[in-house]
Amino acid sequence: MTGSPSSWLVERDPRLPQLGFSALVLLDLALRAVGGSTSTLWPWVAAGAAVLIAAVVALLPWRRLPDRWRVAVAVADIAVVGVGRLDDLGGTALLVLAPAAWLGFVSGRRGVGLTAAAVAMLVVLPELLYHRLGAGIGLSRAVLAWVLAVAVAWLVAVVLEQLRSGRGALAHQHRVNEAVLDGVDVGLVLLDEDGRYVQINRRHQEFMAVGFPDGHAGFAGGLGEVFHEDAVTGIERDDMPTSRAMRGEEFDDQLIWIGSERAERRALSVSARTVRDGDGGFAGAALAYKDVTDLVRALQVKEEFIALVSHELRTPLTSIHGFTALVLERDDLPEDAVHQLQVVSRNVDRLDRLVGDLLQTAQTERGTVDVVRRPTDLAALVRDCVEAARPALERAGLSLETHLPERLEVSVDPQRTAQVVDNLVSNAVKYTRPDGRVEVCLGVADGGVELEVRDTGIGISPRDCHQVFSRFFRSRHVTEQSIQGVGLGLSICKAIVESHGGRIEVESAEGVGSTFRVRLPYDAPTGD
Repeated sequence: MTGSPSSWLVERDPRLPQLGFSALVLLDLALRAVGGSTSTLWPWVAAGAAVLIAAVVALLPWRRLPDRWRVAVAVADIAVVGVGRLDDLGGTALLVLAPAAWLGFVSGRRGVGLTAAAVAMLVVLPELLYHRLGAGIGLSRAVLAWVLAVAVAWLVAVVLEQLRSGRGALAHQHRVNEAVLDGVDVGLVLLDEDGRYVQINRRHQEFMAVGFPDGHAGFAGGLGEVFHEDAVTGIERDDMPTSRAMRGEEFDDQLIWIGSERAERRALSVSARTVRDGDGGFAGAALAYKDVTDLVRALQVKEEFIALVSHELRTPLTSIHGFTALVLERDDLPEDAVHQLQVVSRNVDRLDRLVGDLLQTAQTERGTVDVVRRPTDLAALVRDCVEAARPALERAGLSLETHLPERLEVSVDPQRTAQVVDNLVSNAVKYTRPDGRVEVCLGVADGGVELEVRDTGIGISPRDCHQVFSRFFRSRHVTEQSIQGVGLGLSICKAIVESHGGRIEVESAEGVGSTFRVRLPYDAPTGD
């Protein structure tokens, strides 16, 4: 026989079971001969028949034979047991359990019926007729042999039915899982604890063909035509998503590019999660690869469009602003003309700020904001910003409270930081009703610098709080009240703060007010 040791089970090849049965028959004969427990030739006939059957079974091509041949072999073995028990001193009835088990294995519940009939006809009945044992211990032994044989055949048949049913369910579930995995538009990879690719779906096979045109070894960290976010710099082995996952890292949205031709490269967003065993140990990793090429290219086009339009708008706005200022310097203008020109000037200023925000948004989408740090008295900077906003506060009928130290030296970009303070104070004024309050606090806390701008305004719903720093986001409440703005200020604040190594957060409740908190590293300037 060839194949694995259990291949005879899969192919239901009777050669190995028959060899074992024949060996047991010979062993039974040998033990009986040594102990003087044979009085006739019947056990020798049975042993010879067992050897002959084993020889015939070994020569037959079982892969091409139907199951009735396997049944015939088992029935012949039952007959061998019956012949062996025709001795005056009886024989081992337990040998009948082997062919009974084989019948249950080959024919299932039908094999139970065959076992019952064969054992009754070929073992029990001949023994009773030969020994004329109609009662007593002889009858008991004969009936028990039949009961045990039928029970073994039934047990094997039931267990196999359960196994086949479970295996069928598992196979069906496996097919369903494969269909689901191959149907999703995301590349999926499962790694084992050694970094070996255990399973990948059809979508990831397509990605592999693009990123590894020369083939892949099937292990984490393989190098190919894979590039960083800039689509130019090749990724080193340690930075490959699979290598990071095998180090136990869990991450989202690592952007990579794949493909040898730059114009045809695809952008993939990669996420990874660790797989744990029952004891919590590392057992591998699962990775998901999403094709975001169209999204990335659309964002690039949008950024380029915003930058182009903003630059084109800034030039005429500068001219309008300049000429308006020149005209307003004249002393011979009628009062209504002055008022109209002031309206023009205010709206030009508003448009200029909007264009500036658009330009800065385009810059932040390409990465963090460039900051030029220098020693700055942050307390004085915040104080100046608050004073600049005081006229707007008075017009809105709001009260102002400040809690600022006399001096707080830090190393920041003063222009960018002032932009953050201006935005936060301006928002507090814009979203607070008359008779409300705006409070500005600055200090050192937990080893860092903390700036808070609080108001008693309309507040932000819990649903919107996590989106307020997104570009162009405006809450439904703000939109319904027709409050001016395009939703860029807070996203710009977030980019500036993060470029300083800090963070910005918000606490708010609708109808109560909001607190925006900026935390910056306390980088005190050093003297030269």
